[in-house]
Amino acid sequence: MKKRIRHLFMLGIILAAGACTENLSTSRPYILTTATTGGTYYPVGVAIATITKSQLYSTEGISLSAISSAGSLENIKLMRDNQAQFAMLQGIFAAWAWNGDGPIGKPQPWLRSIGALWQNTDHFILLKDLAVDGTIWDLDRLDGQRFVLGARNSGAEKSGDHILKSLGIDYEKKFTLAYMGYGATANAIQDGTIVGMNIPAGPPVTGITRAFAMVGDDLTLLSFSDGDIEKINKTYPLWSRYVIKANTYPNQPEDIQSIAHPNILAVRADIPDEVVYQVTKTLWENLAALHEIHKATREVTLDKALTGVGAPLHPGAARYYREQGMTIPEALTPP
Repeated sequence: MKKRIRHLFMLGIILAAGACTENLSTSRPYILTTATTGGTYYPVGVAIATITKSQLYSTEGISLSAISSAGSLENIKLMRDNQAQFAMLQGIFAAWAWNGDGPIGKPQPWLRSIGALWQNTDHFILLKDLAVDGTIWDLDRLDGQRFVLGARNSGAEKSGDHILKSLGIDYEKKFTLAYMGYGATANAIQDGTIVGMNIPAGPPVTGITRAFAMVGDDLTLLSFSDGDIEKINKTYPLWSRYVIKANTYPNQPEDIQSIAHPNILAVRADIPDEVVYQVTKTLWENLAALHEIHKATREVTLDKALTGVGAPLHPGAARYYREQGMTIPEALTPP
């Protein structure tokens, strides 16, 4: 009898532990890692987390908590180590991570996509007195001046490296590199301690707006030609023409022919299907609220959700898209 009671007692503990684990799996605050606070990732990430919690926490026990980071490369590492379960990535990083290419040495089989968000627009900015024709090729004429490609090992630095090397611009010889986040970079160009900067983000970018408001008459946004885009897209055809409309920034009287590629909302493969399904559904069914947070998100639409996505979808996300009657490309079908 005592043995039977002990057996039932232990069974109760096991069942209670299982229930607790199940509850934690659905109620935990999942981490969404973004980028530095001076760009677009962080405020949009906070918005996505806020919308998700408001819509899902009371009914599903699902919430996201947005944190800042150094950007896409650090986000891959944080997700790999399960310190973050969701992340915002530049599209090129999703492709690199899945294929084990670029700065990511081997494939990351745990990576899954939820969908494409807004376009990550490349802002290469240079002092006007160093700009000969206002194109990206003005950077090839620098001679040791101090330039910020991004924070060390950040998404900005690595995507900037890909763009410039694809064009054949040997920036490591042309520039004296400084490594800073977006906010510090904007301060540095205002202070005159750097001559130019690379800030890939959805316009308008807070740090660039501030810099152009203070010293915009002395700055220029560099443009790209169609031939430049073709070279940049040779390995991964992700970039397209993006026009930064006149007056997007103070003291910017003309349209700038820049380039952009999509940002991706990514997730670990081991996150439960139902959680990812609910997050995906909440994102796409609350776009109006997201659009109010940041102008860059106003181009986020469901019909572009699978464009420029470089890693397969999570089954939970794929379920939602199929419910909407969308065709999942073979390359994005969950493994």
